Amino acid sequence: MFSNLSRYRAVPEEVVADVRGEAAVAAGLRPLPEAPAVLTHVIKAGDRLDQLAFAYYGQPLQYWRICDANPDYLSPLALLGREPLITTFFPVSEPRTGPPWGRTLQLLADTVGVVDVVVVDELGPPRNTALLVKHNQLDVDAEGIAEVIGAVGFTVGIPAERTRVGASIFIPAAAEPAARGGGS
Repeated sequence: MFSNLSRYRAVPEEVVADVRGEAAVAAGLRPLPEAPAVLTHVIKAGDRLDQLAFAYYGQPLQYWRICDANPDYLSPLALLGREPLITTFFPVSEPRTGPPWGRTLQLLADTVGVVDVVVVDELGPPRNTALLVKHNQLDVDAEGIAEVIGAVGFTVGIPAERTRVGASIFIPAAAEPAARGGGS
Protein backbone atom coordinates (compact mmCIF):
# COMPACT_ATOMS: atom_id res chain seq x y z
CA MET A 1 0.00 0.00 0.00
CA PHE A 2 2.85 2.43 0.81
CA SER A 3 6.26 2.92 -0.77
CA ASN A 4 9.31 1.43 0.96
CA LEU A 5 10.33 5.03 1.65
CA SER A 6 7.07 6.00 3.36
CA ARG A 7 6.85 6.66 7.09
CA TYR A 8 3.67 4.53 7.04
CA ARG A 9 5.29 1.44 5.47
CA ALA A 10 5.55 -0.40 8.83
CA VAL A 11 2.07 0.56 10.04
CA PRO A 12 -0.23 -2.49 10.03
CA GLU A 13 -3.29 -2.38 7.81
CA GLU A 14 -6.76 -2.60 9.31
CA VAL A 15 -10.16 -3.38 7.87
CA VAL A 16 -12.62 -0.57 8.57
CA ALA A 17 -16.08 0.42 7.38
CA ASP A 18 -16.25 3.17 4.77
CA VAL A 19 -19.05 5.76 4.54
CA ARG A 20 -21.36 3.21 2.90
CA GLY A 21 -20.65 0.63 5.59
CA GLU A 22 -18.57 -1.54 3.27
CA ALA A 23 -15.25 -3.03 4.33
CA ALA A 24 -12.15 -1.09 3.28
CA VAL A 25 -8.46 -1.56 4.02
CA ALA A 26 -6.73 1.38 5.71
CA ALA A 27 -3.49 2.06 7.53
CA GLY A 28 -3.71 1.86 11.29
CA LEU A 29 -2.51 4.55 13.63
CA ARG A 30 1.15 5.41 13.30
CA PRO A 31 2.72 5.68 16.76
CA LEU A 32 5.02 8.66 17.14
CA PRO A 33 8.56 7.26 16.97
CA GLU A 34 11.45 8.28 19.18
CA ALA A 35 13.07 11.21 17.41
CA PRO A 36 15.80 12.56 19.67
CA ALA A 37 17.01 15.96 18.62
CA VAL A 38 20.56 16.22 17.39
CA LEU A 39 20.47 19.99 17.03
CA THR A 40 18.11 22.92 17.06
CA HIS A 41 17.12 25.30 14.31
CA VAL A 42 16.18 28.92 15.00
CA ILE A 43 13.12 29.82 12.93
CA LYS A 44 13.60 32.63 10.43
CA ALA A 45 10.90 34.49 8.53
CA GLY A 46 9.97 32.49 5.44
CA ASP A 47 11.20 29.10 6.72
CA ARG A 48 9.37 26.12 5.20
CA LEU A 49 9.53 22.53 6.41
CA ASP A 50 10.36 21.11 2.99
CA GLN A 51 13.26 23.53 2.65
CA LEU A 52 14.52 22.70 6.16
CA ALA A 53 14.32 18.98 5.36
CA PHE A 54 16.31 19.55 2.20
CA ALA A 55 18.91 21.60 4.09
CA TYR A 56 19.33 19.02 6.87
CA TYR A 57 18.63 15.72 5.04
CA GLY A 58 19.07 16.49 1.36
CA GLN A 59 15.46 15.39 0.78
CA PRO A 60 12.46 17.77 1.09
CA LEU A 61 9.96 14.92 1.61
CA GLN A 62 11.62 14.03 4.91
CA TYR A 63 9.98 17.08 6.58
CA TRP A 64 7.93 14.68 8.73
CA ARG A 65 11.08 13.77 10.70
CA ILE A 66 11.20 17.36 11.95
CA CYS A 67 7.49 17.16 12.82
CA ASP A 68 8.07 13.91 14.76
CA ALA A 69 10.83 15.56 16.80
CA ASN A 70 8.51 18.44 17.82
CA PRO A 71 5.32 16.73 19.07
CA ASP A 72 4.15 19.79 21.04
CA TYR A 73 2.90 21.26 17.75
CA LEU A 74 -0.21 19.62 16.40
CA SER A 75 0.33 20.63 12.80
CA PRO A 76 3.32 21.33 10.59
CA LEU A 77 2.01 24.87 10.11
CA ALA A 78 2.01 25.46 13.87
CA LEU A 79 5.62 24.33 14.09
CA LEU A 80 6.71 27.33 12.04
CA GLY A 81 4.05 29.69 13.37
CA ARG A 82 1.90 29.69 10.23
CA GLU A 83 -1.28 28.12 11.45
CA PRO A 84 -4.54 30.05 11.27
CA LEU A 85 -4.62 30.42 15.08
CA ILE A 86 -2.37 33.34 16.07
CA THR A 87 -1.86 35.67 19.02
CA THR A 88 -1.84 39.41 18.45
CA PHE A 89 -0.73 42.08 20.95
CA PHE A 90 -2.94 45.20 21.05
CA PRO A 91 -1.58 48.14 23.10
CA VAL A 92 -4.48 50.24 24.39
CA SER A 93 -4.96 53.59 26.11
CA GLU A 94 -7.83 53.75 28.55
CA PRO A 95 -10.56 56.36 28.07
CA ARG A 96 -10.84 59.12 30.68
CA THR A 97 -14.12 57.69 31.93
CA GLY A 98 -12.34 54.52 33.02
CA PRO A 99 -11.63 51.27 31.25
CA PRO A 100 -14.71 49.46 29.91
CA TRP A 101 -13.14 46.03 30.49
CA GLY A 102 -16.34 44.06 30.98
CA ARG A 103 -17.93 45.30 27.76
CA THR A 104 -14.67 44.90 25.81
CA LEU A 105 -14.10 41.33 26.97
CA GLN A 106 -17.72 40.41 26.23
CA LEU A 107 -17.61 41.90 22.72
CA LEU A 108 -14.36 40.10 21.99
CA ALA A 109 -15.76 36.82 23.34
CA ASP A 110 -18.73 37.26 21.00
CA THR A 111 -16.49 37.93 17.99
CA VAL A 112 -16.29 34.94 15.65
CA GLY A 113 -12.72 33.67 15.55
CA VAL A 114 -11.59 35.06 18.91
CA VAL A 115 -10.45 32.15 21.09
CA ASP A 116 -8.91 33.82 24.16
CA VAL A 117 -8.20 37.29 25.54
CA VAL A 118 -5.70 38.23 28.25
CA VAL A 119 -5.41 41.72 29.73
CA VAL A 120 -1.77 42.72 30.24
CA ASP A 121 -1.52 45.55 32.75
CA GLU A 122 1.97 46.71 33.68
CA LEU A 123 1.99 49.33 36.42
CA GLY A 124 4.71 51.90 36.79
CA PRO A 125 5.67 54.89 34.77
CA PRO A 126 4.50 54.78 32.10
CA ARG A 127 1.53 52.52 32.67
CA ASN A 128 1.24 50.08 29.77
CA THR A 129 -1.98 48.25 29.15
CA ALA A 130 -2.56 45.81 26.32
CA LEU A 131 -4.72 42.94 25.20
CA LEU A 132 -3.28 39.64 23.99
CA VAL A 133 -5.89 38.17 21.68
CA LYS A 134 -5.64 34.60 20.36
CA HIS A 135 -7.71 34.40 17.20
CA ASN A 136 -8.26 32.48 13.99
CA GLN A 137 -6.99 34.81 11.30
CA LEU A 138 -9.23 33.08 8.76
CA ASP A 139 -12.26 34.39 10.68
CA VAL A 140 -11.10 37.77 11.96
CA ASP A 141 -7.97 39.81 11.30
CA ALA A 142 -6.14 42.26 13.58
CA GLU A 143 -7.92 45.22 12.00
CA GLY A 144 -11.34 43.74 12.84
CA ILE A 145 -10.31 43.08 16.44
CA ALA A 146 -8.90 46.62 16.77
CA GLU A 147 -12.29 47.97 15.59
CA VAL A 148 -14.09 45.98 18.32
CA ILE A 149 -11.68 47.26 20.99
CA GLY A 150 -11.93 50.85 19.73
CA ALA A 151 -15.74 50.73 19.57
CA VAL A 152 -15.98 50.67 23.37
CA GLY A 153 -13.72 53.69 23.88
CA PHE A 154 -10.14 52.43 23.95
CA THR A 155 -7.51 54.00 21.75
CA VAL A 156 -5.75 51.09 20.07
CA GLY A 157 -2.05 51.27 19.19
CA ILE A 158 -0.34 49.37 16.41
CA PRO A 159 -1.07 45.63 16.78
CA ALA A 160 1.85 43.21 16.72
CA GLU A 161 1.53 39.54 15.87
CA ARG A 162 3.38 37.22 18.22
CA THR A 163 5.32 34.94 15.90
CA ARG A 164 7.68 31.99 16.26
CA VAL A 165 10.48 33.79 14.40
CA GLY A 166 13.52 33.46 16.64
CA ALA A 167 12.13 30.39 18.44
CA SER A 168 13.92 27.05 18.24
CA ILE A 169 12.69 23.72 16.90
CA PHE A 170 14.37 20.34 17.18
CA ILE A 171 16.06 18.64 14.23
CA PRO A 172 16.47 14.85 14.62
CA ALA A 173 19.22 12.73 13.12
CA ALA A 174 19.06 11.94 9.43
CA ALA A 175 17.70 8.56 8.41
CA GLU A 176 20.05 5.72 7.61
CA PRO A 177 21.30 5.97 4.00
CA ALA A 178 19.08 3.05 2.87
CA ALA A 179 15.94 4.80 4.11
CA ARG A 180 16.79 8.27 2.83
CA GLY A 181 14.69 9.36 -0.03
CA GLY A 182 11.13 10.44 -0.53
CA GLY A 183 7.91 9.21 0.90
CA SER A 184 5.28 10.63 3.11
